[in-house]
Amino acid sequence: MKSKRREFFLLFIWIFSLFILSQMVSAEETPADRVAQFLKHRGIPKELAVLAISTLPIFELRGGIPVAIHLFRMEWWSGFFFSYLGNLLPVFPLLLFLGTLKKGLSRVPLFKNFFNWLFERTKRRGRIVERYKSLGLMVFVAIPLPITGAWTGAVAATLFGLKRLHAFIAIAVGVFIAGGIVTGLSLMGIWGGVIAGAILLGLALAGMMRFFLQKPESSC
Repeated sequence: MKSKRREFFLLFIWIFSLFILSQMVSAEETPADRVAQFLKHRGIPKELAVLAISTLPIFELRGGIPVAIHLFRMEWWSGFFFSYLGNLLPVFPLLLFLGTLKKGLSRVPLFKNFFNWLFERTKRRGRIVERYKSLGLMVFVAIPLPITGAWTGAVAATLFGLKRLHAFIAIAVGVFIAGGIVTGLSLMGIWGGVIAGAILLGLALAGMMRFFLQKPESSC
């Protein structure tokens, strides 16, 4: 009974999250649009502008894809590609160096307080990662909201000691699913996002569950 209630609650949160995201995507002007306009006026090619926006933790591809499709009028597949690439660029460096960076900078009280806040915040929101490891990380990243995403996923992977290669694969697949959801929302509204998310998440779970559950999840 508890399991069914938990699944229903997660489904409700997922649908509600898509509704909130659809409102963000359909807004007349977003902060990502303003950054894109700034880069455009500086002569930055639209592909690089989309890539740069998607690299930033405050936007990621949930900001890059709508900018590419609605503002720059790029083909959806092109906007998806540059947003996906930009969102993944910081992931491996974060997985490699975040733990060492935290250890070194924590000697300074200001940075120590920041990292304590960051890891505590991530721990509260990353219960699914703590319980299901890489598989949970993939699902966590696949929800394209500010509280999730590749940056938060990399922090969660470091916090819970996931194996770096497994974490990178999980984040890459999760970002791909998030990209499909945002693309669906940008092209067809909330039902486009629901359909894209359901199909991609189902395929990812079916194809990767065995890999993640059979491999040890110790860090490397």
